[in-house]
Amino acid sequence: RAPDMVRLEPLSEDAFAAWWQAAVPAYAQDKIDAGNWTPEIAQERAESEFRRFLPDGLATARNHFLSIVDESTGNDVGVVWFSVADWSGHDVAFVLDFLIHEPFRRHGFGLQALDALEDRVREMGLDTIELHVFGHNRAAQALYLKAGFEITNINMAKRLTPDASSP
Repeated sequence: RAPDMVRLEPLSEDAFAAWWQAAVPAYAQDKIDAGNWTPEIAQERAESEFRRFLPDGLATARNHFLSIVDESTGNDVGVVWFSVADWSGHDVAFVLDFLIHEPFRRHGFGLQALDALEDRVREMGLDTIELHVFGHNRAAQALYLKAGFEITNINMAKRLTPDASSP
């Protein structure tokens, strides 16, 4: 069923701890899937990056963690993490993680949460939301395009296999 509406609420300490426990290995796997990291280093590197970006955890300055709540049921349907980032003297909201929990996917919560995020960002006096999406995450790309995001950059890579004729 389509949700009536979602609201964004501050993430609790317990919800943040649960999110962290799931987000770090998920990020590590995304980096493996993208071909950026090997499985041997991915978990450690993901943990290191999260600690670097969030030295004070949930209380890290300029970072916002929000629970996405279905107003009709009160269910926590996902999480959004964004940072206020300075891009050349202009503050923007940069989404670092946007997650709709598996049982709630493909029910309209993602689009409604992005709409609610737009309202929140405007209330903060910001006029731009940016994000990164992995090339292999076609579902997220489709959602963001449907929500009005535009592609601003594309990184591409070609993995080369050793040439059999090389010495």
